[in-house]
Amino acid sequence: MSESEPIRVMIVDDHMVMRTGLRYTLNSFDDLELVGEASSGAEAIEKCASLLPDVILMDMVMPHMDGAETTHEIRQRHPDIKIIALTSFQEQDLVERAIQAGAIGYLLKNIEAKELAEAIRAAHAGRPTLAEEAAEALIESARQKAKPGHDLTGRETEVLSLMAQGLTNSQIADQLTVSESTVKFHVRNILSKLDAANRSEAVSLAWQHGYVADT
Repeated sequence: MSESEPIRVMIVDDHMVMRTGLRYTLNSFDDLELVGEASSGAEAIEKCASLLPDVILMDMVMPHMDGAETTHEIRQRHPDIKIIALTSFQEQDLVERAIQAGAIGYLLKNIEAKELAEAIRAAHAGRPTLAEEAAEALIESARQKAKPGHDLTGRETEVLSLMAQGLTNSQIADQLTVSESTVKFHVRNILSKLDAANRSEAVSLAWQHGYVADT
């Protein structure tokens, strides 16, 4: 594409009012061209094959096939197409799913027109753009995942609490009405998830990270 040609943009959103607003915004910039719209993930995938937009503005919350699934499918079929997640939601799991699916940006729908245009230009050039809230969500996600034991299950936390009280595997089994081999299985998982060498170290880490009360 030559520098004089506009960036081809496609809108994917199940709300007509939102598509209308975005259409108006895009039409106000000479270097942006709206080449198509879709009201669902399936429609977006179908239209991409013929329209081949440069950048897609993708709603994340849609029925039947959400934005993350649609993004993943389009990126698999058309890796050159850049996708910006454009949503009203800033939940951590939504941000993670969008980025993992291949979105190059994550913006909130209350973004100013000029900022949206700049994000589209950045995406077309291969530069990511994240709303401040999305960046904070990713940082919080990374912080949580870096914390040993972040993936402990409810049962493992329960077993860990009983370990912290000094109970043996046999006593824990009696308390939880399970077999001792089941308790041993949970203990092995706990040591692995906490990266602990033994029970004492596991309990110490549990106190340190607040998984159990230090009594």
